Amino acid sequence: MWWSTWWVWMVAGLALAILEVLAPGWIFLGFAIGAAATGGLLWIGGPLSFAIEGSMPLTLLVFAVASLVAWLVLRKVFGLRGGSVKKYDDDING
Repeated sequence: MWWSTWWVWMVAGLALAILEVLAPGWIFLGFAIGAAATGGLLWIGGPLSFAIEGSMPLTLLVFAVASLVAWLVLRKVFGLRGGSVKKYDDDING
């Protein structure tokens, strides 16, 4: 099955990373890291890899969790810094 092939996840990660360059916003980069992590997990092998290899829902769950964790880390590291938003208390036109 396609979802249990490690190189498919790596290609998907590369495609999502390219999409992030074309439409920046940190969203696709989190998905790209999640896809690469899922592909790496399948490539390395082990008991968890064997468990997710035969189950598409479990593979997609690993991808979703890895993507969410990557997005949260990216947001924490590269997110808005405090005080970077200008607040106006008065009318800026008058």
